[in-house]
This record gives sequence, C-alpha cells and structure tokens, in this order.
Amino acid sequence: MNKPSALGRIRIVLSHTTHPGNIGAAARAMKVMGLSRLYLIKPERFPHADADAFATGATDLLENAVLCESLDEALAGTVLAVASTARHRDLAHEVVDCREASRRVVAEATGGAEVAIVFGTERAGLTTEEVSRCQLIGIIPTNWEYSSLNLAQAVQVFAYELRMSAVGEQIYAQQPSDLATLDEAEGFFQQLEESFYLTDFLDPKEPKRLMQRMRRMFARARLEKKEINILRGFLSAIKSKVE
Repeated sequence: MNKPSALGRIRIVLSHTTHPGNIGAAARAMKVMGLSRLYLIKPERFPHADADAFATGATDLLENAVLCESLDEALAGTVLAVASTARHRDLAHEVVDCREASRRVVAEATGGAEVAIVFGTERAGLTTEEVSRCQLIGIIPTNWEYSSLNLAQAVQVFAYELRMSAVGEQIYAQQPSDLATLDEAEGFFQQLEESFYLTDFLDPKEPKRLMQRMRRMFARARLEKKEINILRGFLSAIKSKVE
C-alpha cells in the first residue's frame, strides 16, 4: 500500500461538536487535503444547513459521516488514536507535536491499519476519559500567550501535516522560460554601462566596481530574453531623452 492511499485509512473524529458550522468547515479542511472519513460523536446539531454551508463543496463527506454514540464506537478497529489537545494532564500519554503524530499515524495507515485523530468539543476540548482512550497526544505548537484555535482550524493543521507525511514534498512543473544568451546579456551590459556614462551616473575615470556588481546582481536573476529586451528598450528611451 502506498502512502497516498493511506489517507483513506485515517479517521477524523469530532466529539460532541456544538456548532454545525465547525463540522462543515472541518469537512472542507479534510477534503482539500485528501481525507474523507469523518466520524461524529453525538453532535449537538447535525445534519444542519450551517454544516452544509461551511462545507463548501465537501458535503459528500457530511453525507457519508459516521454518527457514533461513543468514542469507543468511533475508534472500533483502530490500532492508533491520537488525542488532539493542548491541556496539561496528569498521568498523560506520550506527547508529541502534530507533525510527529501525523508521521506515526501515516506510518500505521501505510501498513494497512485503521487509525484516527480525535478532536474534542469547542467549549472544553477532550475529556480526560476521552484522552485515556487514545494512545498518543498530539499538540499544535501555538503561541504560548494566545493558543486558542477554532476546531476546524485545528483539523486543518492536522490534515495538512497528514498529507505532507503521506505525500511528501511536491515538485511543481515550472513554465519553461527562454533565457537570454551570453551574447544578448553582454549587449545589455554594454548598453547599461554606456547609459551610466551618458547620464553622468558613472565617472569613466573612476568606474570602480559598479559594473561588476551589476553583473553579479543580474546573474542571480537569470534574465530571460523578453526581460533583456524590456531593459534595453528602457535604456534606449533614456538615451533618446538625454541626447
């Protein structure tokens, strides 16, 4: 089983969600990152029009959401459940950040196991009892002075980390550019130097290292043919005004 398909074995579990809009927003956050399995434990209001509105194209996740009466039911068959919580707890399980938690979840799912990330209610998060049902605590490293995250935002952060662990860094095709040749670049530099002299910006008796610095600057830019033509046209316009 490859890693992208492992996303299909990851459950996002929302426990006792009070605002239906957060359910919809969480579904949207999941779908955009390739997650599809939404489990809801006794949501206060669901189904609901607000959930559909906030889902914005991810209503299929809402239609297929699994409604559960308890966390045990939502986690049935899983081998690893991560509790998303920022509250300090006594006798807590191992605590890792969301990136490491996602790495472990994806590793288990890649091997064919069922896994879950569990999120608590908006008002108080997960209960101690709910955390005890999980095997790992995953935290989102937030600003210590202000650590409040909306439920859907927390789901989005975990969904992103899960996707990055499953898919990895992507290489995106770049629009091929027609780079300037050495001859074209040299023609530009010659015209640039002439413009410096023409405008008295550069003293021919003391040129110092200006052109060397200009060459270095434009070398970093990797100029394209069209860019060279634009610059040379600009220099020609300056020359016509000065003369």
